[in-house]
Amino acid sequence: MSYSMSAPLDVKLMNVTATVMFAGVAVLMLAVVSWWAVRHPTFSIARIVVEGELVHNNAVSLRANVAPHLTGNFFTIDLGAARKVFEEVPWVRQAEVRREYPHSLRVILHEHEPQAYWGPETGTAMVNTMGEVFEANIGEVEREGLPRLSGPDGSAAEVLRMYYALDAVFESLNVPIDALTLRDRGSWYVQLDNDARLELGGGTPEQVLQRTQRFIRTLPQITQQYQRKAEALEYADLRYPDGYALRLRGVTTVSRERALEMAKRQAVQSKQDNKKTRPSEGRH
Repeated sequence: MSYSMSAPLDVKLMNVTATVMFAGVAVLMLAVVSWWAVRHPTFSIARIVVEGELVHNNAVSLRANVAPHLTGNFFTIDLGAARKVFEEVPWVRQAEVRREYPHSLRVILHEHEPQAYWGPETGTAMVNTMGEVFEANIGEVEREGLPRLSGPDGSAAEVLRMYYALDAVFESLNVPIDALTLRDRGSWYVQLDNDARLELGGGTPEQVLQRTQRFIRTLPQITQQYQRKAEALEYADLRYPDGYALRLRGVTTVSRERALEMAKRQAVQSKQDNKKTRPSEGRH
């Protein structure tokens, strides 16, 4: 027959006190070690490695300009805040920051790739390949001949997509697009490199492109009629449902009816040419 006896109360209290004391000492030692690690010069940020395809920045200038704005050491630095500091540098679109033991930061930068100027000519805004608007020193732009796009707030990506589509359409004229504007009411306006102005009208992108393609397809017929080249184009209005009006340099205004007649002739001729080149079909 066995008996179990509980420890006296004073022994229990001593055990609890000893446990609390040991736990307190452990926490204190951890705090001291942490305090030492946080403040010891060994763990200060002594090296910043910058990577990425940099065109408008370089690693030396970035380290010199950004390092004074970074706070903390290897353990305490806020990587999110550090990322924002790098992304405030001109031309930087995105930054990735990570620690590298024991005292380094590795930063991967992605710069904006400008595709067009944005807004009024007095501004410094640009549009990148993602359709995002950013501010930059336009004097540092290396590409020449960038177009100027404009439109309502938040429409930069839409305007850039339309520019890409129209640029391919106007390529046959050998007169590039100098400016493209989306007006508040949804109509499109184009200015070419030879200062020609075109009202493309509104509607879906497909409708705008169809009108523009019809215009480009029939324009050579009209310019030849007046012994002119496409470069003589001065103004065109494509907002009519069944034709367009245009003005050529050195020629009086071409009426909408005349332009429509030429457009219809060209359409009929195209259909006839397609029938001639279409292979004959046999019955099976």
